[in-house]
Amino acid sequence: MAEPPRDDQDLVTRLRQGDEAAFTTLIDRHSGALRRLARTFVSTDAAADEVVQDTWVAVLDGIGGFEERSSLKTWIFRILVNRAKTKGVRDARTVPMSSLGSDDEEAPEGVVDPSRFDDRGMWSAPPQRWESETPAKLLLRKELVGELERAIAQLPERQRSVVVMRDALGWSSEEVCNVLELNETNQRVLLHRARSRLRAMLEDYKANR
Repeated sequence: MAEPPRDDQDLVTRLRQGDEAAFTTLIDRHSGALRRLARTFVSTDAAADEVVQDTWVAVLDGIGGFEERSSLKTWIFRILVNRAKTKGVRDARTVPMSSLGSDDEEAPEGVVDPSRFDDRGMWSAPPQRWESETPAKLLLRKELVGELERAIAQLPERQRSVVVMRDALGWSSEEVCNVLELNETNQRVLLHRARSRLRAMLEDYKANR
């Protein structure tokens, strides 16, 4: 097991001493990412904010028992994930089942239309190239941001969490595996399926504009 970063050790010591500045440092460093990740488990911004607040309370309450077996960041985000999952399940009980997406990460079918491949398994209709950054294309990109957010929201929960952590938050595969408690193979499969679905959704959106 790798030794926790020195910055972690310093922050943990200061937090245990009740250092308000250390807590402020953590909030500034992680609150945005915590909220973004929480939003992959719950259906509203208000619920995500509630999960983040609960997480910070748990961090303060639990810092004395933090055993430093993982990085401080990993520990905090695991707390967030556990609370967000609980909140998401609780809130889902009030939502009609017909409005919930299928959590089908393990489904065997492909996420790209098979008709796009020929009998050799090669592309017959390859993915479109993303255009260069002209002003008109940048304007279109702004439109695509909202469409991308809606597409992410339609992904199964684990795919949604993995792709947000990897592609929106810029986390490494190791960090994602540690927080979500996945093995590397599962993480890679979930990420591939999420990216494939998102690309297909965006291509369909662009083709039908």
